[in-house]
Amino acid sequence: MKPRPISNPTNPWDTTAVEYLEEIPPAKLEVLEDHSREVLGRNDSPDVGFTWSVNPYRGCLHACAYCYARPYHEYLGFGAGTDFETKLVVKPQAPELLRAAFERKSWKGETVAFSGVTDCYQPLEASMRLTRSCLEVCAEYRNPVGIITKGPLIERDLDVLKTLAQEARVSVCITLPFHDEQVARAMEPYVATPRRRLQTIERLAAAGITVGVAVAPVIPGLNDEDMVRVLTAARQAGATRAFYTLLRLPGPVSAVFEERLREKLPLRAERVLHRIRETRGGELNDSRFRVRMRGEGLYADTIRKLFETTVRRLELNTAWPRNEAEKEEETTFRRPMKPGTQLSFF
Repeated sequence: MKPRPISNPTNPWDTTAVEYLEEIPPAKLEVLEDHSREVLGRNDSPDVGFTWSVNPYRGCLHACAYCYARPYHEYLGFGAGTDFETKLVVKPQAPELLRAAFERKSWKGETVAFSGVTDCYQPLEASMRLTRSCLEVCAEYRNPVGIITKGPLIERDLDVLKTLAQEARVSVCITLPFHDEQVARAMEPYVATPRRRLQTIERLAAAGITVGVAVAPVIPGLNDEDMVRVLTAARQAGATRAFYTLLRLPGPVSAVFEERLREKLPLRAERVLHRIRETRGGELNDSRFRVRMRGEGLYADTIRKLFETTVRRLELNTAWPRNEAEKEEETTFRRPMKPGTQLSFF
């Protein structure tokens, strides 16, 4: 990865600020350790379809300009710009902490999502193998799993995914917001190409893994025109599920996104920013629950209808539960028997 100059929006949680008087130094990759005592995160947002998640990494080398997780890095005392992309935090004890959580009597075997924040198959996973180790724990306990990623590295773990598919439940969603490779490279510079991610969908489907596609985020005026092509290509590759979210620009993300947009796609920048405001009541962001993922107004409604029409035509999502009652399935979760444990007659 070519070093880039350090560039971070002002961190509201930091009492000091650095202003470089001469040449701005390059942002160098650093890997730091997080020794938290818990690894399962609980989600209570009505906009997200899971309750529990595991995030083995904080920060992400993919460097997507639109990533809604950037503000979380500020809580660590870092910046939401290049710090988010180069100061990566790993949880080396994640597998052990997950096993400990599964051993608690309070754990009922609910689906665990990988990940709710940054990508669990970002490049660092190739050497750290934390996601794989956590999935092996899930397989050991037959705990249901859901995965969302942009990383073809997931193909390395097909053996564990097949075990989960046979003995528990597993579904994978590949994030693919762009069809145009040049635009994708501008907005998500260190992610595999759209063509390569379609190949991942194909390989997962061929292995018998339930796989879907996330057209996320849809950026008004930039990639909404790609939606039909992305959904069609994903369906042809073997995807059976799909969802989309509208671009969110919380806190410092708007500054990072606009800077990248003006730098990489200057001729389209004003049009895109205007379209975003059309879907957000004149602002660049709307943080209200039940609105933030879809937006409001005529342009947002047009995007929603285009998605729904295309999904029906391609016969995606036909096997998804139609209501909350249908979502409740008996868990496959079982604690493995410890050596020397006597079987119970009751």
